[in-house]
Amino acid sequence: MSLKVRKKDALKFHSDPIPGKIEVTPTKPLTTQMDLALAYSPGVAEPCLEIAKNPSDVYKYTAKGNLVGVISNGTAVLGLGNIGPEASKPVMEGKGVLFKKFAGIDVFDIEIAENDADAFIKIVKALEPTFGGINLEDIKAPESFKIEKELREQMKIPVMHDDQHGTAIISSAALLNALLVVNKKIEEVKVVVNGAGGAAISCTALYIKLGVQKENVIMLDSKGVLRKDRSDLNEMKSRYATDIDVHTLDEAIKGCDVFLGLSMGNTLTPENLLSMADSPIVFALANPTPEIDYELAISTRSDIVMATGRSDHPNQVNNVLGFPYIFRGALDVRATCINEEMKMAAVTALAELAKQPIPDLVTKAYGNTPIKFGKEYLIPKPLDPRLISTISPAVAKAAMDSNVAQINIYDWEHYKIELEERVGAEKRIISRIITRAKKDPKRIVFAEADNLKILKAAEMIIDEEIGTPILLGNVKKIEKLIKEYELEIGNCTIIDPFYENDKRKKYGSLLYEKRKRKGVSLYEGESLMLDRNYFGAMMVETGEADALISGLLSDYAKCLRPALQILGIDDDVKRVGGMYIIRNKRGTYFLADTTVNINPSSSELVDIIGLSARAVRFFDFEPKIAVLSYSNFGSQKGEIPSRASDAVKMAKEKWPELTIDGEMQANVALNKKLMEKSYPFSDLVGENVNTLVFPDLSSANIAYNLLMEIGGSEAIGPILMGMKKPVHILQNGSSSRDIFNIAAIAVVDAQTTQNKTK
Repeated sequence: MSLKVRKKDALKFHSDPIPGKIEVTPTKPLTTQMDLALAYSPGVAEPCLEIAKNPSDVYKYTAKGNLVGVISNGTAVLGLGNIGPEASKPVMEGKGVLFKKFAGIDVFDIEIAENDADAFIKIVKALEPTFGGINLEDIKAPESFKIEKELREQMKIPVMHDDQHGTAIISSAALLNALLVVNKKIEEVKVVVNGAGGAAISCTALYIKLGVQKENVIMLDSKGVLRKDRSDLNEMKSRYATDIDVHTLDEAIKGCDVFLGLSMGNTLTPENLLSMADSPIVFALANPTPEIDYELAISTRSDIVMATGRSDHPNQVNNVLGFPYIFRGALDVRATCINEEMKMAAVTALAELAKQPIPDLVTKAYGNTPIKFGKEYLIPKPLDPRLISTISPAVAKAAMDSNVAQINIYDWEHYKIELEERVGAEKRIISRIITRAKKDPKRIVFAEADNLKILKAAEMIIDEEIGTPILLGNVKKIEKLIKEYELEIGNCTIIDPFYENDKRKKYGSLLYEKRKRKGVSLYEGESLMLDRNYFGAMMVETGEADALISGLLSDYAKCLRPALQILGIDDDVKRVGGMYIIRNKRGTYFLADTTVNINPSSSELVDIIGLSARAVRFFDFEPKIAVLSYSNFGSQKGEIPSRASDAVKMAKEKWPELTIDGEMQANVALNKKLMEKSYPFSDLVGENVNTLVFPDLSSANIAYNLLMEIGGSEAIGPILMGMKKPVHILQNGSSSRDIFNIAAIAVVDAQTTQNKTK
């Protein structure tokens, strides 16, 4: 199924809490009068004078070198057509978000009210002093060809029309590997291209550069085969006109080896497929509806090798595999253009990466389904963290080798490390969790379902296909909220424990057996089942649900107690703990214990360290742990530093392989230079600390709340560590998105728990 996006959700996403998807954030402090004097007048005059003497210093003193202009006139926006520059702005902002997320590139989106190609070229050319590169977007053909060609000739910065070349680069990598899989030679295959727009023409041109023979290509537009006897073809289409005696797709496709579709949905029939050569390669890239349905295609021919533009099928030809990393490499060597050598380097790098062994991180992100090079894995997955450190260096090196780079990179290993640090895997932590969750959805019981935030999160769970919500609460109130807010929750099970007499008796009896020697009578056990936290926990215990989520409106301890009494802690731990994941520009950090243990002893801190290390690995990170205090390695005396120091010593003895040190102050833990200079003996010297263990609940709780509220950090959590079965207790005030994120974590938690018991 394709992801369902509702109009109201899309509009709300773009309008709340502030309009749009991007903002400008200062990179320098602006807190004092001196800061302001340096940032603007009079201090700003100094870099201006330096740039006036040496214009290339603009890269030294401004953000130009990491700034791309995403520019459109709105004449060919997605599948919406010519909707104008204002209406194209959400798309351009979205492109900017992808540049930032995947390659750390800043973007100004510029929408130009100009349809005349010459005037458009003049405007964009005049913007060259501002940008390090230009990404042209959603400009209709044939004007797009002229615009890009002339801008590339006139400008001395990288210019690329991604609609054309992005698809060409990604599909070319897929083609090379598909031919390898079916054991066919590129110079011998016959190719049919259905569609003659900018992307189709660019793909065809790149295929020919790779070795496809031009005489083996037949291209079609909406009127049929591009033939030399047609008088209605423009210059670009005329390049691919044929004199072969075919006029229709039905005729052209007979015996062909490769079908490239960049046209309309459902234009390729099963009969067409059956008429193709052995082991046909079909790239049905019309989106969202391919030229032929994937399931129909593979059921029609078992020997087919297929790619689409959709994420729910193998081999998604997604431009995000290319443009962020191509521009990253081009910017990092200050390339004067994006030439053919750089595009070919990107193609080769993508194709080769798909043949490499798949890291566990990628496999886990896609549900632990075995991934290996072959007909269902021709190109890398979009969440593969190796993309930036593979494609960008290849593009940068090609720029250097083809003499269009203005600066050179000498230490390639260091460059790769810089790239990974710029947008490391941590930036995609929730994306990976959601992808893993989709592979094996679980049943999630919500103990506070008569709440709008919970119901909206349930709707998101259904839309993203990560699980099945079970809603506990007042049925009439829940149904009223669903109707009032037009929520599409489908056939979710809604349960009010008050009316579930038989289940309350059954669950109460089970609780009595568990707690009869701890003061719980049979009557009390049944009575406690009126509490939805007890009822929900028992659903998980009996296998009627896989995970429990509560706490939005309730006290944390009140929600935790039923889970501990019914489900208990995991066999190999002594206690539970709470963790928050904090994400900001510097990276991803794991904070513990933020929710459970009030004033842990040294041995209890050791337990928390163990829980934290296991949780950090659950998220595909290797823990680098600093145990915090107000003291640095004995610099201050007191109970807290002593407990922290003792805990570190015991943890090192228990887990000698663990990278851990302390006690230390937070600034020392997070400042590599300060640690190396002041405490060169520390085991954390040279390490990127990602896990902070606090000496008590008070300091941990204060820290994560400050980071969220005034530190500009994004938080995921709280995550409950150490339970035998998945339970997560929300923070008061969690948003629907926060709840959804915790639900995704709970699903993967349930997958892991169930795999352990198999």
